[in-house]
Amino acid sequence: MKLLTSVVLSAALVASAFAQGVVIGAPADGATVHAGENITVEVDRPNTLTGSTEVAVVIGFQVCGDSPASCPSPDDVMGTILYNGPYNPTFHTDTAPGFKPPYENFTVTVPAFAPEGRRAQLNLAHVTLVGAGQFAVLETRNISLNVV
Repeated sequence: MKLLTSVVLSAALVASAFAQGVVIGAPADGATVHAGENITVEVDRPNTLTGSTEVAVVIGFQVCGDSPASCPSPDDVMGTILYNGPYNPTFHTDTAPGFKPPYENFTVTVPAFAPEGRRAQLNLAHVTLVGAGQFAVLETRNISLNVV
């Protein structure tokens, strides 16, 4: 019986950890950007019933090689760090209620060295403390960008 309780509790903790996930709301996957320009990165955090404490996000930029699979996972390489700091998603009154989840916008600069005509990757690492025991969760996300 203790084993079953332990398994159920572990599954609940894992499920609550995934419920804390963030989404890159902007720019869109496959968006076109220019080297040296400022872009807005919107980091959405869907609302959840599980208690959590936001810690930080890291936004990185990685130029990819020639093949579609040439960009490393953000689990392995974040690339050039564009932002590293606090994350405080909030509801915004300028959007229809229930339409957008809590989010925070970050203005970052696409590195000037980004070569035109190449694919790049915008990487995101998110750290949060989840649940009553406040255990740490690290997750990564990424989208592709086209540099022109």
